[in-house]
Amino acid sequence: MSTPDAHRQWTEWRAHRHETASAPYGPLSLTATHWLADHPGGRLPGVPGRWTEAPSGDGVLLAAGPDDGLLLDGEPFAGEARLTADGTPATARTAHDGRRLVVLRREGLWAVRVFDPGSAVRRAFAGIDAFDHDGRWVRPGRFRPYEAGRSVTVENADGRERGLSLSGELSFELAGEVRVLRVAAEADGSLWAVFADATSGVSAYRFRFLRTPAPDDTGRVEVDLNRVVLPPCAFADHFICPFPPPGNVLPVAVEAGERAVLTR
Repeated sequence: MSTPDAHRQWTEWRAHRHETASAPYGPLSLTATHWLADHPGGRLPGVPGRWTEAPSGDGVLLAAGPDDGLLLDGEPFAGEARLTADGTPATARTAHDGRRLVVLRREGLWAVRVFDPGSAVRRAFAGIDAFDHDGRWVRPGRFRPYEAGRSVTVENADGRERGLSLSGELSFELAGEVRVLRVAAEADGSLWAVFADATSGVSAYRFRFLRTPAPDDTGRVEVDLNRVVLPPCAFADHFICPFPPPGNVLPVAVEAGERAVLTR
């Protein structure tokens, strides 16, 4: 059963998720991901300037003229600049006409992402549907790290195959049996898994993300399935979310967490 305090905290978490998703430069505002390798001339559709990979491979060279209307670090930009990965729209160095242009590096490849607060997807957003909170979906878990990190090749939402790094296995009991998910450990020690279950593509999105706190020294960790989240590609088609790796498709219905993006 769900306690009043746990339900309140979950409700606050839900409100924060909605606020984050609908922010001007949140996931709903992503309108394009341009891989530089697909544009050898450096001209990106709908993006002024010329964007090319640096000869050293460790950055992006941007060349722009005064008529391009680009901003660099908040100031009008004309000339040449060397850029590195931005991380998030909040730290993006370049902008154009209210859009933020985020330099991205993934699997050794460079890209530019366009975040537009006026995107049609953001205007149509009406919230995130979720299953009701239920304390029975909070399970004790145990993390068993691999002796060495592993990488498996999985399909991504954009149709390409890429490596997915894995750090170990997270086990917990569900529907009377021990279930195991292959997970990655983040820099702060927290765990992350991409998984599917019997609700996927039926009453929930086709796959979802599970995040947990960092395990303790013995590997014990709380697994709160009420806080399963939609992947970024559920909000905008231009994200490149990885599909679940082998073994991460549960044969039970996880009727907990976020289900789908609602639109007007």
